[in-house]
Amino acid sequence: MTWILRKEYIVTLALALGMVAGCNPGYTLAGESGGPATHSGSVYDFTLNDVDGKPLPLSQFRGKVLLLVNTASFCGNTPQYEQLQTMYERYEARGLEILAFPANNFGQQEPGTNEEIKKFCYTKYSLTFPLFSKISVKGDDKHPLYRYLTERSPFPGEVEWNFQKYLVDRTGHIIARYHHRTKPLSDEVVQDVEHTLATN
Repeated sequence: MTWILRKEYIVTLALALGMVAGCNPGYTLAGESGGPATHSGSVYDFTLNDVDGKPLPLSQFRGKVLLLVNTASFCGNTPQYEQLQTMYERYEARGLEILAFPANNFGQQEPGTNEEIKKFCYTKYSLTFPLFSKISVKGDDKHPLYRYLTERSPFPGEVEWNFQKYLVDRTGHIIARYHHRTKPLSDEVVQDVEHTLATN
């Protein structure tokens, strides 16, 4: 006998079997409205190496408001480092952390070693917010954090260029994404950061 199942029946059956087995797949399927699939976890699920190669669990930042940024040293957007540092100095005491993830995915604009990246950022921009080891934010070797951000967060879609930003509330959930050309001290970002700091 040949069985032909419609797509909705397959989805219903899969969900039912998951409930029977007591399994949680870790995400929910997009609804009929076309809304994005969302991950049931948070950024706290991930651990990355800092720029010195030491493991740094993002759960360490639990309770903080986070701005996640993929960065590069030789990009037209690199001067955004200055505004990121200004923002950090302005809001750190209220609970903001800025996490920078160097990546060489766009235009080969982050070709250096972690040590070279660290020296550049600390010397030229006097950064004091956390800087991580170089990762990939796109392609087959995309880091699991960015796989979550681009595929399972409420704002799915590939990172388009250096200095794309994600705003994370104090519970570890993504609440906004900003274009790489949107500067950190733009009205849009500042208003969102201040609102998140005040309401969480």
